[in-house]
Amino acid sequence: MANKGLGRGFASLMGMNDIDDLTAPAMKSVDEDQKTIVNSDDNVIKISLLDIDPNYEQPRKNFDESALNELAESIKMHGVIQPIVVTPIGKRFMIIAGERRFRASKIAGKADIPAIIRNYTPQQIKEISLIENLQREDLSPIEAARAIRTLMTEFNMTQEVAADRIGKSRSAVANTLRLLTLSDDVIGLIEQGRLSAGHARTLVVVPRERQYKLAIKGCDNQMTVREMEKMVREFLNPKPQKDKAAVEQSKELVSLVGNMQRAFATKVSALGNGNKGRIYIDYYTADDLDRISAMVENWMSDQFRKDEE
Repeated sequence: MANKGLGRGFASLMGMNDIDDLTAPAMKSVDEDQKTIVNSDDNVIKISLLDIDPNYEQPRKNFDESALNELAESIKMHGVIQPIVVTPIGKRFMIIAGERRFRASKIAGKADIPAIIRNYTPQQIKEISLIENLQREDLSPIEAARAIRTLMTEFNMTQEVAADRIGKSRSAVANTLRLLTLSDDVIGLIEQGRLSAGHARTLVVVPRERQYKLAIKGCDNQMTVREMEKMVREFLNPKPQKDKAAVEQSKELVSLVGNMQRAFATKVSALGNGNKGRIYIDYYTADDLDRISAMVENWMSDQFRKDEE
């Protein structure tokens, strides 16, 4: 299983000399809501909540009120266990890590909060904010997908590099990004919490104009992910009406078509049998065609490289 801890890139951005610092004695095992990277050399001071502003680059747009209230109760009893990280902006401070603690402290009626002041460039602020949020489990699937896309686009990262930075596997990053290829209506259902990311990913291979109709059937836990996968397969490969003249396709050919659909993330169909026929790969936009073309070119390059070896 992929390590969901902090990636090496995040540690270096936050001013830690080595990833092994994460296990140093200065670090404490605390509740996830109060976790911050702390260097043994950091000086913690108390800053008035009135002098602190939220991060305008914060990827998380929605904060669960009940969870914030629970954290506020914990802060009333135990205080803020781990300091937040801020950077000076003029005469004020902007949050780099720990906005939940900041919000909960306000709810708890606190006047100030322990904080570590660090100087960052605007580019570092944005990158750190994205990565810090992506390493939390409570970021919504769409918020996470958009944050990863921003990280890759603005900092010229590949999926592999982005995955390393946030401490997740490349496949997990790829699966999250696939959610952004869905239609806006389906994305809306995910944001509303009516459709899980697992259910939504089964619809990636469905033409965008047909996705919402299928998504509604799987909303609100009306079916399991496995049941939805079956529904999508039946939609893409409807059973033909019984016809004596119809050509029966082998299990191997049917399996090949299914594998190609998953690989190309689009509709694939076959006419004929195991001896003779045609395979069709559908694309619906120019981006679809470019993506399929790039996959084929990469595969051909790998084959040529193997032949040369």
